Amino acid sequence: MSQRIAFLASEAQVAQVAREELVARYGNVPPEKADVIVALGGDGFMLQTLHETQELAAPVYGMNCGTVGFLMNEYNLDGLIDRLIAAEEEVINPLSMTAVDEEGTTHEALAINEVSLLRAGPQAAKLQISVDGRVRLEELVCDGALLCTPAGSTAYNYSAHGPILPIGSDVLALTAMAAFRPRRWRGALLPKNATVRFDVLQPEKRPVMADADSRQVQNVVSVEIRSDAEISHRILFDPGHGLEERLIREQFV
Repeated sequence: MSQRIAFLASEAQVAQVAREELVARYGNVPPEKADVIVALGGDGFMLQTLHETQELAAPVYGMNCGTVGFLMNEYNLDGLIDRLIAAEEEVINPLSMTAVDEEGTTHEALAINEVSLLRAGPQAAKLQISVDGRVRLEELVCDGALLCTPAGSTAYNYSAHGPILPIGSDVLALTAMAAFRPRRWRGALLPKNATVRFDVLQPEKRPVMADADSRQVQNVVSVEIRSDAEISHRILFDPGHGLEERLIREQFV
């Protein structure tokens, strides 16, 4: 079975060398003509590739040439066609962020892992949190807060002591970073179809920035987030090494 493959690589030298070797052995086509896209790099490059190719039909198969590689498969020059044929597919819907800054400008971005709000000054941020139009937390004093997908639950969310979510769950995790008030608030699990809104209190005194998969907006006054069911990212994994297995394994290390 022939496979038309588009090889994309990060700027790292190891990824560029890997791409040259793979192209020499398997050939290469433009992404828009590919049956599958192979991304060479780390998780950051994988996210970048998913964003840049989201309008294309081809799934993305990552091979780790970076550091973490949670979304990646092991790199190996040999047997790629057989691995692609046997690969298992995971489908992920991204988060859609709509942020408004102090000047009233609206910024939109998509996030596969998480949307986070972080204090941008010396004082803690003050955030009001609403879910589906209802205020659920009048004031959260913290270094920041984030909303993540199951795919992103082992990234920044897990470092902030948020829960790991099974990949097939229709749930989002809302997690605070260094919550000061309420001190014992540990976050919340929300339905995937929930719309979450953060309103920044005292934005002039306590500036806040928003980040959607490294797409940053400075001096936000409000951020609204929802899961975008109209966009689906197709990711391929070697059998037995998919996101479900990785999410479980991560909890026992």
